[in-house]
Amino acid sequence: MIDQLWLEVDGLTVDVLTGIYSAETHLPQPLRISVRARLAMADHYDPTTPLSGSKDYMHLKFAATDGIPKDVHFVLIESVADHIIDTLFLQDERIEAVEVKIVKLAIAEDGEQIGITMRRARP
Repeated sequence: MIDQLWLEVDGLTVDVLTGIYSAETHLPQPLRISVRARLAMADHYDPTTPLSGSKDYMHLKFAATDGIPKDVHFVLIESVADHIIDTLFLQDERIEAVEVKIVKLAIAEDGEQIGITMRRARP
């Protein structure tokens, strides 16, 4: 059996300058962002294991919210996901893989989830 530890932040709504159409390029649009990060696992987690034995979930939230520059226009949401992944890999070398799901809320109708999922693992 191979043990894996995934940290998750799900369903963040973040306004990001993104889009290719003229109606999208001048105002931020809402994106629903979820982030999963696979972290190198400790041998065991007992009740007194300190936070340094894992990772603060708020770092994932930061990468998907305040870590996204407000003054940069990301043409594709793929580049937003790429930025989040790069941020997390730079934060902590214990992160082995990252998955980012982005849903474009402005184009969704009737609860559709239109967007992308990007996964990257360290080589």
